[in-house]
Amino acid sequence: MDQTLDISKYSLDRIADRVGTPFYLYDASILRERLKQLAELTEGRDLQARFAMKANSSWKVLELVRESGFWIDAVSGNEVLRARRAGFAMGARPPVVLFTADVFRDNALTVVLEHGILPNVGSPGMLDELRGAGYRGPIAVRVNPGFGHGHVQSCDTGGPSSKHGIWSDDLSDVIARAADARFPIVSLHAHVGTGPQIREFDANMRKLVDTFAALLPRFPDVEAVNLGGGIPYPYRPGADAYDLAWYRPVLLDAAQRLASIAGRPIRIEIEPGRFAVAGMALLVARVKDIKRTTANDRGAGHEFVMVDAGFVDLVRPAMYGSYHHISIVGAGAGRPAEPFIVAGPLCESGDVFTRDDRELLVPRPFGRPDPGDLLVLHDAGAYGAAMSSNYVSLGRAPQVLWDDGRARLIARRETLDDIVRTECNEPL
Repeated sequence: MDQTLDISKYSLDRIADRVGTPFYLYDASILRERLKQLAELTEGRDLQARFAMKANSSWKVLELVRESGFWIDAVSGNEVLRARRAGFAMGARPPVVLFTADVFRDNALTVVLEHGILPNVGSPGMLDELRGAGYRGPIAVRVNPGFGHGHVQSCDTGGPSSKHGIWSDDLSDVIARAADARFPIVSLHAHVGTGPQIREFDANMRKLVDTFAALLPRFPDVEAVNLGGGIPYPYRPGADAYDLAWYRPVLLDAAQRLASIAGRPIRIEIEPGRFAVAGMALLVARVKDIKRTTANDRGAGHEFVMVDAGFVDLVRPAMYGSYHHISIVGAGAGRPAEPFIVAGPLCESGDVFTRDDRELLVPRPFGRPDPGDLLVLHDAGAYGAAMSSNYVSLGRAPQVLWDDGRARLIARRETLDDIVRTECNEPL
């Protein structure tokens, strides 16, 4: 495993006493190092990395991303506005913030119009909405390349079962409708996911370059091509880490090859996804109890470590069967490993952190904790706090930034007042 955070260096007990549990801890030095690696990967005039705000939209994370020279991929109007608050430039020249969606929702269309954001069109009907709203500017087009998916099948980002992007059979119609509306198509985008096998990623990226090479002659105004697909990240102990040196030649070849086809420079954009933020964070919970079931004709028995974090805080294991390494802080840390199921406080059978993508319970080995010990879920920086919720009226967990040996609260725990603030009784 690419060990991300050494939990012995943080004052987790002291932080827990101050902000309560559960809480997120972000290590700024790890984030800066990851961003530095990605900046080196995309060094060059015609290469640019975009940070997917959906992975982590904390203001301090966005600030560090901006300082590292990254651009933004936003998928809602409010993400665009949060990027603006974090200091990212608005406008389409250059398109520092890209709005990518298959549907305009809430304030998204208004934000695109008011701030001159480049819309990345994922459904043909979005062209009609843009035209009807009086938009007069360039667009990007998200293509469904016909292949590609993420670490599990439910993360299908390309192919016939994917909702994302415009299918090849519909591209001619989109090109004609964009021309009629006088929307120059200045960027092409596709997303093929990380893939379940580590070297599948760069193989898919090369295949995606082939796709764009075939498409490019049909788009005379294109200035950029976006190779969407998150760089693999090793969540499991012993998993191989993806070597960014494998990816750099793909990008350089893409820039040269597509520029040669187009007869002009083509900017190659990448979306490294979770790679930048996954390993910077811990979700810290407190052990509340340990209880046991015994085997019967319905199945095997288990010992359950009950903690105060649940899928309201980190939904990935419940949603995808995703793996997060587990550590104990306290008396249990020095004891022999035993198999445990880790479960949360919610009145839902799926509120379990130790399950697989078939929804089966998979015990984890670690030292037997005592009630009151801290239990740490590693690599929780991507799609952790960003996907948290107020289910059963629980407040979202606080976020703590660890920087240069000091802890700073960057998002407090939500209160009931925060949760009910939008409730009203207004006549319509």
